[in-house]
Amino acid sequence: MLNRRFLRIKVMQALYSYFQHEKADKVLFERELFKSIDKIHELYLSILSLFESLHHVALMVTDENKNKRLPTEHDLNPNLSFINNSLLKSLSENKELKAQVEKRRVTWQNDFDVVRRLYNEIKASGLFTEYMSVPNRGIVEDRDFLISIITEYLSQNDVLASLLEEKNIHWADDSFVAYNSVIRNFEAFDGEFKLMPLLKDEKDDMEFMSILFSKTILYRQEFQDLIGKHTQNWEVERIANMDMLLMEMALTEIMHLPNVPIKASLNEYIDISKEYSTPNSNTFLNGVLDKIIAELKQENKIVKTGRGLKDN
Repeated sequence: MLNRRFLRIKVMQALYSYFQHEKADKVLFERELFKSIDKIHELYLSILSLFESLHHVALMVTDENKNKRLPTEHDLNPNLSFINNSLLKSLSENKELKAQVEKRRVTWQNDFDVVRRLYNEIKASGLFTEYMSVPNRGIVEDRDFLISIITEYLSQNDVLASLLEEKNIHWADDSFVAYNSVIRNFEAFDGEFKLMPLLKDEKDDMEFMSILFSKTILYRQEFQDLIGKHTQNWEVERIANMDMLLMEMALTEIMHLPNVPIKASLNEYIDISKEYSTPNSNTFLNGVLDKIIAELKQENKIVKTGRGLKDN
């Protein structure tokens, strides 16, 4: 569920940090790169586990109300629509999720007060009231309700955001992709919750990141010379550092990742530049890389295979 765009950005951030150090340890930085992906997986599992904890709180509150000294009719015969939400129940019973959560020691026990507060806020919302009043709910209604909880409450909650950032400083930046991954997992719900992997093809994606990281470093001077040749009206030192890095990464893919189409690489880095570099960077990158690609093709220095032959 982590797409290649996101993986490229993670590699870009790792390379940018690496090049800021004169005597950086490449192995150490690559290890930290993979660790950052692993931590996103932990965040993904934490959000899924949070839903299990919310379900547990709902069950606990229901029992507490029934055991009051003077319970009301509502306490004795509560609306169990939330507790019986098909997706919530299936998620809470999923053995693979339980195993992964236990393996990584993901828990909300020490933050139970936050979970209960979140449950109370959700319970007091119009969204909750509307859902609880719907008769004959089905899989679609159950699924859409939990997705709405993510988009309207969890992802917007400052207390939760602060708590996640305390657990890992990088989770503030990664929360969007983690929440989105949970939403995609929920959207696939067909009556039985199945834990979806965070990476579509873990071996292939990790190899992609490793090659992109290591070969951008290895061939950096060669790429800079090539870029300098096609930017004669510019001093290489005056080109924005991020623009240089993005062009170097694009050339790594074009020349050393044969199964990635040229157009895919070119379009991705142009788009990334719109978010991470200067306003005119996308036009600059497109112009320079187009000229370099034309030269490399003429000199037969680009070899693509398999999926890399698509749209070239």
